[in-house]
Amino acid sequence: MTRTEKLLAELIALPSVNPAFLPVRHPNAGEKRVGDFLAATAAHAGLDVEIRPVLPGRANIIIRLRPSQTVRQTILLAPHLDTVGADNTCFIPQRKNGRLHGRGACDTKGSVAAMLSAVIELAQSRSRPQSTEIVFAGLIDEEKGQAGSRALATAGFKADLAIVGEPTRLQVITAHKGSLWLELETKGKAAHGATPQLGKNAVHSMARIVDLLETEYAAQLRRRQHQLLGTGTVNVGKISGGTQPNIVPDRCVIGVDRRTLPGETEASVKREITALLAAHKLSAKITGTKSAPCAALETDAKLPLVRQFMKSLGQTKPCGVQYFCDASVLSAAGIPSVVFGPGDIAQAHTVDEWISLASLERGKDLLVRFLGSLP
Repeated sequence: MTRTEKLLAELIALPSVNPAFLPVRHPNAGEKRVGDFLAATAAHAGLDVEIRPVLPGRANIIIRLRPSQTVRQTILLAPHLDTVGADNTCFIPQRKNGRLHGRGACDTKGSVAAMLSAVIELAQSRSRPQSTEIVFAGLIDEEKGQAGSRALATAGFKADLAIVGEPTRLQVITAHKGSLWLELETKGKAAHGATPQLGKNAVHSMARIVDLLETEYAAQLRRRQHQLLGTGTVNVGKISGGTQPNIVPDRCVIGVDRRTLPGETEASVKREITALLAAHKLSAKITGTKSAPCAALETDAKLPLVRQFMKSLGQTKPCGVQYFCDASVLSAAGIPSVVFGPGDIAQAHTVDEWISLASLERGKDLLVRFLGSLP
C-alpha cells in the first residue's frame, strides 16, 4: 500500500459530513476529525501548520512548504474536507479490483490525499522548489456554502495559482458553470373548492410558468453556447402550493436550479425570466436563495503558470465541467484558479463512491512533477 492510498483510507475512516446534511450534534458532522488528522500528519513531516477557525468547531487547515530562499511565487493546493451524507458503512474503506471505496473517496478526499502526499514527498526530496511557496489549504463547507474558500478569500490570501481539488479525471479545468437557485412565488385568491370561480388559483398560474421555464426558456438557453461549457440550463426541482383539495390555493412556490455561463449574473437571469413571463402575461415574485454568489469560472488558459501546468500533464487544450466548486470563489478574489484531481465526478455523491487507485497515484505523481519543476 502506497503512502497516498494509506492516507486516503485513513481519511475515509474519519467521517466529515457537512453539518447541513445531518441532525444537530450528529457524531459524523463536521471536518474537525479530518482537519486534526491532517494537521498532525503534516507536522510530523516537518511542515508548517496553521488552523484558521471559520465557523464554530470548523476550521480551514493551512499547511505550508516554505522554500529555502525568498518567496517569489505561491501555489495554492485547495481541496475541500467535507462530504455529503452517508450511512456508517460508507466510512469503512474497502479495496476492491484496483479501487478504493468509501464516502469522499473521489469527492474530494482523493484530492486531499494526492495533494498532501505530493507536498510531503517534495519536502523530503531534492526537487523541492527553492523560491516557490506551496500552500495546502484543506477547506471546509464546499458542499453547502463554501464558507472555507470565502473565508480564505476575505482574509486577503494571495497566490499566483490555485489548483482546486475536485475529481477531474486528471485534466486541468479552466472553466465551470455557476450555480444559481431561484424561488418563484405566485399569489392567488383563496375560495371554497365548490366555487372555484370566486378565487384565483395560484397553482394553475405557476403550472403555466413551470411549463414555460422547462420549454421555451430552456430552448432559449440552448441557443447560447460557451466553447468549453456548452449551454446554461434550467431545472424546476421543487414545488409547493395549496393546503387541501377543497380550497383554491392562494400561493404557490417553486425552486429553480439555474446553471449559469461566464458573464451571467443573478440580476441578469432575473431580468430575462421576468421579461419572458411578461411576454406571456404572467408574473411571479423572483428571489435568490443562495446566501453568497456562485458565479461561473473562466480562467485564461494562456496564463504562464496555467500553461506550464497543462504542459507538464501533456494536455494541449483546456477543459470545462458542469459543476460549481471553490475555484470560482478564489478566482473572484483575484487568485487565478484551475480545477484538478484524481477520480471521476460520476462517482461523486453516489451510494458506492470509489476512486481508481491508479488515478490516485498518478494524480500525486503529476503534482510532484509540476511542483518540482518550479523555481
